[in-house]
Amino acid sequence: MSVTVSIPSAFRRHTEGLDRFDASAANINELLDVLGNRFPELKPHLRDEQGNVRRFLNIYVNDEDIRFLDKDYKFAEGDDVTLVPSIAGG
Repeated sequence: MSVTVSIPSAFRRHTEGLDRFDASAANINELLDVLGNRFPELKPHLRDEQGNVRRFLNIYVNDEDIRFLDKDYKFAEGDDVTLVPSIAGG
């Protein structure tokens, strides 16, 4: 399954400046594996020490928040995946 990942500016320093990346992945776990292998500096920003999706990483597929849906959520061909790190401040 081919999906396109939109990479936010906060992560681009870990992705050689890329703002989009095409990946072959059937679900979010496969996608995070692909991204972590391709961009090792990005890996710790995607998953915690237990291998779970980072608490403050929001994941959207075609503008729908899938972060809290079934962990086996399957992508459709051509889906647009957006990673959005939560930014705290005051």
